[in-house]
Amino acid sequence: MRTFITVQILLVLVACALSAKAARLKDIANIRGVRSNQLVGYGLVVGLKGTGDSKSEYTDKSLQRLLDHLGMKLQGKESGSKNVAAVIITASLPAFARAGNQLDITVNTIGDAASLKGGTLVQSPLRAADQQIYAVAQGSILVGSAQGGVHETVGRIPNGAIIERDVGDQFSNRKIFRLTLHNPDFTTAARVVQKVNSDLAGKYATALDAGTIDIVAPSQYEGKGVELLAMIESLDVSPDIRAKVVVNEKTGTVVIGHGVRISRVAISHGDLSIKVGNSSAKGKEEERVMVIEESASVGDLVKILNRMAISPKDLITILQSIKSAGALQGDLEIL
Repeated sequence: MRTFITVQILLVLVACALSAKAARLKDIANIRGVRSNQLVGYGLVVGLKGTGDSKSEYTDKSLQRLLDHLGMKLQGKESGSKNVAAVIITASLPAFARAGNQLDITVNTIGDAASLKGGTLVQSPLRAADQQIYAVAQGSILVGSAQGGVHETVGRIPNGAIIERDVGDQFSNRKIFRLTLHNPDFTTAARVVQKVNSDLAGKYATALDAGTIDIVAPSQYEGKGVELLAMIESLDVSPDIRAKVVVNEKTGTVVIGHGVRISRVAISHGDLSIKVGNSSAKGKEEERVMVIEESASVGDLVKILNRMAISPKDLITILQSIKSAGALQGDLEIL
């Protein structure tokens, strides 16, 4: 008698229709030069109730330097205070950020401080990769909850940083704009070019490769780069995707991309036999042979295996074997 391992296999079919649905160009591509920038800084959190760094050379030196700037000389003595903690500050500077706007920041301890609860970050500069200061951070720290309890060595300060300089080029007078696809694909790039040229009624878009498209601004959009980009990013394009199967053994999840197919193949795994394509079986063999049409997709196969209570481990083994035999028409990724 056949023994099944009862597990729940979640089957997710991605883009199962014969053609992918259209997506806005802004959702599948970026405009070169329009991106966020990472900021990082070092600072001190004060006002802690004995939960700061117990003994840290850099915390003491930083505190001495801060007090020196404020006119208080410690003459090289250690403060010995546990109400102060050294922290690393991180933030994301959005595209076209302007001086005076505010940013949310995250504060992380770097010493042995037990908690940032109730602390206040002292004014700290935030730098980008070019080592230039783009924002200054300060404020009261909020400690949030994490899985398993409260994680008190990390906190956030909403609107905790003020941008000190403008970021981003002027787009209104640009003559050429470059788009980069999130998922480079020759078919998708060709469709983008065709759609843009059709809507602009001319040959203004050119694909440089599978992920890069250049667009020359038409004369009617001279000095109106913002309006041109607003029109272009709202265009609907049907992106093409690779045939791919992704399996997560830990969660029993199978994600199947559009277009994945199985060629004629016969599979024998334990007490299970599967044949894809025309086949026949007689007697007791009929009980253990499952026939799938040759035009079947991996989704059809997984649905049947799911009904037969195949474990995620067996499912992965079967899919890998089909791929190794060259019968899986697509990529297979195991997480």
